[in-house]
Formats: sequence, structure tokens, C-alpha cells
Amino acid sequence: MKLWGGRFSKAQDELTDDFNSSIRFDARMYRQDIEGSIAHAAMLGKQGIITAEDSELIQKTLREILSDVEAGKVEFLIDAEDIHMNIEKILIERIGDVGKRLHTGRSRNDQVALDIRMYLKEETLTIKNMLKDLELTILDIAERNTSVIMPGYTHLQRAQPISLAHHMMAYFQMFKRDIERLNDCYKRMNIMPLGSGALAGTTYPLDRQFVCESLGFAAVTENSLDGVSDRDFAIELASALSILMMHTSRFSEELILWSSHEFAFVEMDDAFSTGSSIMPQKKNPDVAELVRGKTGRVYGSLITLLTMMKGLPLAYNKDMQEDKEAIFDAVDTVKMCLPVFTKMIATMKIKQENMLNACKYGFVNATDAADYLVKKGMPFRSAHEVIGKMVAFCISQNKTLEDLTMDQFREFSELISDDIYEAISLNTCVNERTVYGGPSREAVKKAIKNARDFLDF
Repeated sequence: MKLWGGRFSKAQDELTDDFNSSIRFDARMYRQDIEGSIAHAAMLGKQGIITAEDSELIQKTLREILSDVEAGKVEFLIDAEDIHMNIEKILIERIGDVGKRLHTGRSRNDQVALDIRMYLKEETLTIKNMLKDLELTILDIAERNTSVIMPGYTHLQRAQPISLAHHMMAYFQMFKRDIERLNDCYKRMNIMPLGSGALAGTTYPLDRQFVCESLGFAAVTENSLDGVSDRDFAIELASALSILMMHTSRFSEELILWSSHEFAFVEMDDAFSTGSSIMPQKKNPDVAELVRGKTGRVYGSLITLLTMMKGLPLAYNKDMQEDKEAIFDAVDTVKMCLPVFTKMIATMKIKQENMLNACKYGFVNATDAADYLVKKGMPFRSAHEVIGKMVAFCISQNKTLEDLTMDQFREFSELISDDIYEAISLNTCVNERTVYGGPSREAVKKAIKNARDFLDF
């Protein structure tokens, strides 16, 4: 008989049992469920709602159940529906009527709201640490490549020269914001709902603050309806994870391009590549491609959660059982992607010469040539036109700007003198951009120092 079956006179259909059950996916919250029940039992005893002896026996038995679950000695049952009822059923089997006192003053509604918050808090911290490992790897690559010059792109067209370090630090900033989003999400997740009951609290003199402190939460929820009926903390986490995966996907897209023969900027280590079943020459960046593909999966979880919640009246509705598979899959996917992505970029080979050559033949110093004329007194729009004509000439002659003779330069402007060659050298183009946040070697070194200070959490 179901623990809630007193009102019913007919057994539940087997298909309904299976359809209604969530134990297949919420079993992973067994530890959080037991820890929450231990804190609740301790509070019930402290408040005199149940006897101290019953409270102690319940807590002792719950700890034994936790040990048995972790030792693989417990089999959860579908007909017990979920992790909460499974644990309570086992408790009652072991200590009888005393076990039936555990659920005093609480509902599965606030119990599941508690468990999922506890679970996602831990997972958020795990993902933050994975992000920290990725960020440290990015910083290591940046520090080794402050002098490696490559083209920066707009519209996937070569635009201006930067250092590889500067390019890598752009991704550092993206992932830094992802860490900050997780921090913000954690704050709103770190509010304890237990004590909300089914929706209207309880007449028992619960000490919610005691349970809050016992379980390491920052505060208790302020409204019992809200405490059991929203999953915005899960939606917010899914949103933060979607943005994080968007960043890994953009990074992956560039690495896929860079590892192609057309770019040849990097080569993935054999340990993070695959071959072709028919073409023996192939070396495919499958890790990066899978990360890019799995991004859509995390997006799907976010849309699932938003759609599930958008039409629900207060308070709890069974629809909300669908929150777990979606957010669990988003968490699992991110945790799968981050470690392998980090190792992939840590081991990739950087082809510095190819990056430099791409700059030489991409007119990436054209803006600096225009700035040169501006510094000689020419208005920028006029300088822009002069250098545009100069580039068109070079293309027709299969030359770079650096290839032009002084006589050829002066055909475009009498303001040009021998110092043009130094002004448009790639090293000058990169390292004269000393503005804070810019690509010069010194600016990037400051950025790396600031980044390491940020990661010291």
C-alpha cells in the first residue's frame, strides 16, 4: 500500500505506477534526501514535536540507510515512486511506527524543493572548479604566447594583428563571467524551503532556522507558496550553463577552423582526435565538434524548464517532476564537456609561423598605415581612402604593404617617409596598442596578472 494510500480503495495501475515514478532519475539525490531528513528529525526532537528518543533513533537509522545505499545494499523500488518515499519506506521497515513520525510537519513538496537545491548547490561548486581548471589552462597558454602574433578577425576576414595571448584572454573573460553567473545563481539557490509544507506551512512549532543552519543554507524562504512552487533557481542554473556552453562552442568552432588545412594554426593532439573509417589521411577534431554539438542539448534543457513552468498556477503541480531530468542532463553534459575540453586545449600544438604568415598576407596592418598618416596631419577619412587605394594596388601587384618601395609609397602620399616601415611592422602594430585591455605584450601581462588574482578563490 502507498504511504499516501489511505484515501484510496483501489490499487494503482501498473502503467500509472511506472509513469508516475521518478526514482529512475531522482535516486541520485539519496544523500541530500537523507541529510535533509536527519536535520528535520533533529529539529522535531529539539522542538519536542517528537520525543528525543524517537528523534535519535530516526537519525541513527537514517545514517545506517545512507551507509547501506553507498555500499550498494539498497534497491530502490518503482512502486515507492521517488527517492523521498523510498527512503521513508526503508526507514519504516527498519524501525516501524517510529519511522512514521519522520514526516511530521513536512510535505514531499518542500522535501523535494530542499533536495534539489542541496544537490544543485554541490553541482554548481563542482562546475565552478572545472571552470577554474579551464581558466588556469587558458592562462598558461596565454603566458607562453604573449609574443606570438596572429590575425584578429571580423566577419571571419583578417582584420588587425593581435597576439595569441590576447585572443586566449578574450575567452578567459567569457569564462570569468560564467563563473560570476554561477556565483550569483548559487546565492539564490542557497535559500532553504523546508518548513513550507505542501503550500501553507504547518501548525507545528518548527524551527526552520535550526534546519537552515544544520544544512548550511544562508537563509530560509520567506513565503511558503513560493518555497514549493518555483524552480527559477534551476532555470537560472540552466541559463548560466547554456551561456557557458555557448562560449565553449564558439571556442570549439574556432579550433575546428584553426585545425583545418586552410588555417593550419593549431593541431590537436592525437589523444584528442579521431580518424576516418575510409580516408587514412584524416585527423578529425571530434572533441571540439562534440562540445559544439552538446551545446544544443543544454539549450534544450533550458527550454524544457521554461516551458514546463510557464503555465503553472500556484502552488505545486506534478509537471514540476520534469525539472529533474532536464537540469540533471544539463549539469551532466557540462561536467562531461569541461574536463575533456580543458585537456584538449592544454595539449594542442600551436603553429606560430602559420599564424604570423597569415598576418603578413592579410593586410592586417592597413589600419596602422592609416593611423600613420593621421599622425602626420592627414584627416582620418582621407587617410582611410589613401590606404584603401594602396591595398587595392598591392592586391593587383601581388604585394604586401611592406613590399612597397619608398617611391611607390610616395605615389600615394607625400607625407610618407622611411619610418613607415617601422610603423606598419607587425610587432609595432601589436605592441603599440598599450591601452588598458589592449593586445600589447605589457597590457596582456597585466590582464594575466588580474586574471590570476580573480581565480584565487
